[in-house]
Amino acid sequence: MVLSTGNTAWMLIATIMVLLMSVPGIAFFYGGLSKRKNVLNSMFLSLIAFAIVSILWVMYGYQFAFADLSFAGLIGIPKTLFMEGIGVGSLTGTIPTFVFAGFQLTFAGLTAAVVSGAIVGRMKTKAWVIFIILWATFVYIPICHWIWGGGWLMNIGAIDFAGGVAVEVNSGFSALALALILGKRKDTSLLPHNLGYSILGAGFLWFGWMGFNGGSALAANGLAGSAILVSNTAAAVAMIVWLLLDVLNDGKPTVLGAITGAVAGLVAVTPAAGFVSLSGGIIIGLGASLISYYAVFYIKSKFGYDDALDVFGVHGLSGVWGLIATGLFAAPSINGVAGLFYGNPEQLIIQLIAVVAAISYSFTVSYFIGKVLDILIGLRVDDKEEIMGLDSALHEESGYRI
Repeated sequence: MVLSTGNTAWMLIATIMVLLMSVPGIAFFYGGLSKRKNVLNSMFLSLIAFAIVSILWVMYGYQFAFADLSFAGLIGIPKTLFMEGIGVGSLTGTIPTFVFAGFQLTFAGLTAAVVSGAIVGRMKTKAWVIFIILWATFVYIPICHWIWGGGWLMNIGAIDFAGGVAVEVNSGFSALALALILGKRKDTSLLPHNLGYSILGAGFLWFGWMGFNGGSALAANGLAGSAILVSNTAAAVAMIVWLLLDVLNDGKPTVLGAITGAVAGLVAVTPAAGFVSLSGGIIIGLGASLISYYAVFYIKSKFGYDDALDVFGVHGLSGVWGLIATGLFAAPSINGVAGLFYGNPEQLIIQLIAVVAAISYSFTVSYFIGKVLDILIGLRVDDKEEIMGLDSALHEESGYRI
């Protein structure tokens, strides 16, 4: 392969766009949705998670996830650590390996930040830091290897353009595991204290997602353009459908519904963006809103889990839908892979295997890590700190001056 300066320039831009999804995108999105007394802590959880994973990724994460050799398709076997052996002239395809590694770093950091939405307002800082170190090492890195780094899911033909397995299903079901261990908040009402923050965060997310999905083409080409157009369309459709559901159920559209619907659409289209046509993207966006709306307003109350900012309902379940939909609507004219509706039912079966594997592994290992930490150091702040608010209790700071 020969270095392409055009592809490299696009991937550098896409990397920065994905970085903006976490810092400040997720921080503002979650911060605005949280209670006033927890706004800084909610932002802090995503910021510290991204920073921790950034360090782990260059220490050993990238080289375990994307090693040339694999142990039974389960984890990579690196030759060196700390990015040793990779030079400025090393290439992955037509872009520098450092650029590819940096792009993948933003995915890993973003996924960790997303998980934090389920546990706002009730988790100890020390417990969160240790959890993220262990989770990144034993959950994210292996699953990333399975689907993108030459692991067993990749080898059986599972397709995931930009993160349905490693990012969306993984974060959603890991978040559910933590929420179940932590239990319910003292006050489970969660009226967003500053929707303006959340709209700003959603804007950064929507903008950055174009780099997230478009950059996954790893080239400045027509596939990247198609992925961006399909992704934007799915987000727009999902937003409109969620607003219609708001009107049907409550008689009025809500801004919170608009941004939640858009995120659900972007989540669902992530694995499909580089494999489906615009018609597939429209159906995926429609399905994402229906599924996540039902999860947020019915499934959560029925089963009683306290996923504070609906990470499971939006990322986990829309991610599942997106992976399945990729097996249904993948069009060979886009990226050479056919789904069920284009004459290849086997692809749907493979996608279902990927879904079951990702759910089983991410939930089980995350639950195990969380449970062990809960026994050893305790995950949850005490009642007084929770009622006082974590901004003052844990940080001795306030998001606002009166």
